[in-house]
Amino acid sequence: MDTLFFRDTWAEINLDHVSENVMNFKTHIPDNVKMLAVVKANAYGHGYEQVAKAALDAGAHGLAVAFLDEALLLRKAGIHTPILVLGASRPEDAGTAAEHRVSLTVYTREWLEEASLHTRKRLNLHVKCDTGMGRIGVKDSQELLEITEVINAHEHFHFEGVFTHFATADELDETYADTQLETFRSMIGQLPHLPEYVHSSNSAATLRRKDALFNTVRVGISLYGLTPSREMQPHLPFELKEVLSLKTKLIHVKEMDEGEKVSYGATYETGNKEWIGTLPIGYADGWIRKLQGQEVLIGGRRAPIVGRICMDQCMVRLPGPVKTGEPVTLIGRQGDEHIPADELADKLDTINYEVTCMIAARVPRVYTRGGAVVEVSNHLL
Repeated sequence: MDTLFFRDTWAEINLDHVSENVMNFKTHIPDNVKMLAVVKANAYGHGYEQVAKAALDAGAHGLAVAFLDEALLLRKAGIHTPILVLGASRPEDAGTAAEHRVSLTVYTREWLEEASLHTRKRLNLHVKCDTGMGRIGVKDSQELLEITEVINAHEHFHFEGVFTHFATADELDETYADTQLETFRSMIGQLPHLPEYVHSSNSAATLRRKDALFNTVRVGISLYGLTPSREMQPHLPFELKEVLSLKTKLIHVKEMDEGEKVSYGATYETGNKEWIGTLPIGYADGWIRKLQGQEVLIGGRRAPIVGRICMDQCMVRLPGPVKTGEPVTLIGRQGDEHIPADELADKLDTINYEVTCMIAARVPRVYTRGGAVVEVSNHLL
């Protein structure tokens, strides 16, 4: 591992936990329901190719991404299973998608008319229905019928799927999600025939709404062992295994006298003699300045970050003299202590999705199975 990157900070990705989460979802849903593993945004910061292959090997039917570029990256990695682009694509790129057998999302007739000029191969299309999210999607049954008629009339278009997305599936109050589900059922009920894939459920709905599974589900955040929301946590049907740990090492330790200052702005002043350690991670790695005061784990004990977080380094107050090279856990477990991504999300007043997504590409990813390193990904080498 030491020869594959040259800094003492890395994200550790437990592929066994990816596999276990997929298998638990497969057990939770009926056998006839397909699972798409959502690996957009570099698999929520975990690594496109490695997570995709682990999820597929564990039983996922296919993959979902946000943009065509992501789908093409996965194709170049040798992945041949179905891939759906959930977001917008340019109509002039329809031929590229068709050539690589990537399914695209469509939601306007104008897009179809323009795209028809750019492909001479079969292009698989999923129609997005906006049932209350307010993003992309057709708004009513008439629009849905019209757009599917255009698809069916074109020799190179194939109506492969229809879907919607819940805005509040991660909330215990199901009122709005019920309304969205009823709207979606009404819309697809007007179709003369249903396509191969009918899907509405994200991770939250897959975990909680048996009535919204249809024949396909899209599992994103919980593929990575993270709960879609804090209020859902006590109501999970099975344990989610957190996949990512963020680790570093102490690179410098010093004893500072009372009244000395630490970091930019001199915002932290030592109260008495204090042991201060330096960590080689900063806001350019996604360990942002708002995490000042957040605790990390050293020797199985919590230690707070003191002073402002720098671009490449930050400082912690140690309980006493600690040797340089000591392992430090920023996200994950060490001994009996645990710092989950949710703890950081609470500190930042955000969600766990953002915590893992913002870990920068320059942080190497170390992939493990059975406790052993099986691959290291370093975008700088």
